[in-house]
Amino acid sequence: MWTYLLAQSEEIGIRELLLIGGLVIVIIVVLVIAGVFLSFGRWWIQAFLTKAGISIWDLIGMWFRKVKPSVIVPSKIMAVQAGINEPEMTSKALEAHYLAGGNVPLVIRALIAANKAKTIKLSFREATAIDLAGRNVLEAVQTSVYPRVIDCPARGTNRSLDAVAKDGIQLKVRARVTVRSNLQQLIGGATEETIIARVGEGIVSAIGSAENHKRVLENPDMISKTVLARKLDSQTAFEIVSIDIADIDVGENIGARLKADQAEADTRVFRARAEGRRAMAVASEQEKIAEIEKSRASLVEAEAEVPKAMAESFRSGKLGILDYYKLRNVQADTEMRRSIATGGQSS
Repeated sequence: MWTYLLAQSEEIGIRELLLIGGLVIVIIVVLVIAGVFLSFGRWWIQAFLTKAGISIWDLIGMWFRKVKPSVIVPSKIMAVQAGINEPEMTSKALEAHYLAGGNVPLVIRALIAANKAKTIKLSFREATAIDLAGRNVLEAVQTSVYPRVIDCPARGTNRSLDAVAKDGIQLKVRARVTVRSNLQQLIGGATEETIIARVGEGIVSAIGSAENHKRVLENPDMISKTVLARKLDSQTAFEIVSIDIADIDVGENIGARLKADQAEADTRVFRARAEGRRAMAVASEQEKIAEIEKSRASLVEAEAEVPKAMAESFRSGKLGILDYYKLRNVQADTEMRRSIATGGQSS
């Protein structure tokens, strides 16, 4: 009897334990479901009502992948409501772009803007690539719809572009370049600094090829036509719509100043050459004077030998006293004739 009662009590205890364990499991499941619903229920209801195609399991997966549903769900709903149904634009693709560091809402807004414009072709893949490249894809789309005006030269730099026509007159030009984004070349294309540099180079070249500055002042549009014909927007992120000359001022006469500087330089060269020739002439004169003094010294030396030779002749008997006096008479006669010839001035 006691054995039977003990068996019955053990069976009842096991049932109670199983029942309590089942209740605990049910409570845990209910709590988990309630927690999931409280965390993702709002986003799942919004996605379900708008047919965004995001399930509760996708939301749970976002939580595990550390993706914010507050970013993905509104962006997908915004795209669906705007009528953008690209096959590539799935919730997984949006998550991948978010994890790559992209701005998902900005990409969706850019796609909506391009879709509303109807003249701009922009795919989800291109938009995400532009965004990951560091460009503002929404600003690029807006620039495609509403062209942007760029000052040339840029503000904060030189006030004007200075160029010289063939007649030597300097012209100071300020231009405005109207551009719009080229979405197909936005990735890897040059920025607006390149556009400013190319347009400035084209303006300077166009003015430099003009025969005179008056022609440029009479037809400023010749600059715009010449620059536009050079296709300066190739390999850039923009397409040049127009180039407008805002202002042209006449500067200095660079040609005359260059000629004056050249003349001054030539004068200095000629002066240096003349000074060189004068120095050479002075040196040559000094050399001649030195040669004359040398000749005089030789003459004096030779004249000093005459008395010695005469004395030697007297001693040897080759010259007599009468010969000596005849020589003196000849010298006196020569001195007299020279004095008469020079007007009484002795040398």
